[in-house]
Amino acid sequence: MANTRNNKRKILALKEILERETNESHSLTIADLVEKLEAAGFPAEKKSVTRDLHELEDAGMDIERTRDRAPGYYLADRTFELPELKMLADAVAASRFITEKKSRTLLSKIGTLTNRYDALQLHRQVTVSDRVKAEREAGFYGIDTIFSCIDHNHQMSFHYSDWKLMGNRKELVARHGGALYRVSPCELLWDSERYYLIAYAEREAAIRFYRVDKITDALELDQPRDRQGMAAWNQMDPSTYTKRTFSMFAGQEEWVTLRANARLTGVLIDRFGTDLAMRQLEDGRVQARALVEVSPQFFGWLTGLGPEIEIAGPEEVREEYRSYMEEILDQYLGKV
Repeated sequence: MANTRNNKRKILALKEILERETNESHSLTIADLVEKLEAAGFPAEKKSVTRDLHELEDAGMDIERTRDRAPGYYLADRTFELPELKMLADAVAASRFITEKKSRTLLSKIGTLTNRYDALQLHRQVTVSDRVKAEREAGFYGIDTIFSCIDHNHQMSFHYSDWKLMGNRKELVARHGGALYRVSPCELLWDSERYYLIAYAEREAAIRFYRVDKITDALELDQPRDRQGMAAWNQMDPSTYTKRTFSMFAGQEEWVTLRANARLTGVLIDRFGTDLAMRQLEDGRVQARALVEVSPQFFGWLTGLGPEIEIAGPEEVREEYRSYMEEILDQYLGKV
């Protein structure tokens, strides 16, 4: 019985050696495998290792043999291919939501999904310059609380904070004097390199966005999510709803007509989707009609596109945008 147990452990050790120590460019001979098994505390000899390799192949491992004079063995097929792992590593390294410390931890874990040689390529792959990373991990772990609330149909509470300069120190300060927010979570959204919680806020009786990295003290409550709020959310199309907002800032909902240089056709479609109502004008420009939440972030998006786009209507939104730009200009002309 003990011999059977030890043999199973030896086969598992052999499997791990193949996974971590081999690839197409780095194979191990039977003698190499015997040496590594003995170094790991498993007495082995060539015949038993050859037999164990056949058992691993029978179990589904894709073990290939080189055609050298002293044949070597390597694991040819894995759950993740190297390009897939590189994409995962890039996403972790580039994410502003994940702290530098957590990024290093996750990259090390991703590296265990391949052999040690390819794992080195992951670390060279992930250098991203001028990337501002998050400084706190609270939001990272708050995601678990949010998903748990959604899965269990529970409300959640949290503090919602903003960055403030306190003397020479930058601190997150809870809004509303530290009052707890109480919401019914609807969905998590990834937008502009950040996670946002979409939730029904009972106090405002409306759907609201919350940046997850600004949420602290997230707590799952025993109370079920608000039925009225969830019914309102279930009647919405999430993708359509998020197209109307800019940087997840809510505003007054309006149907807005935009006129733009034809070169911006793709920009408009990227922003509002392929179902955007558009038509070609006689002067060569394009006209589009979109439902947006009018906010300073919407105006900032327009300003970034310059004079090649304008609000054609309604007139009150044109006037609001004009006032927005005049207020900025007055700052630089010394009128404010």
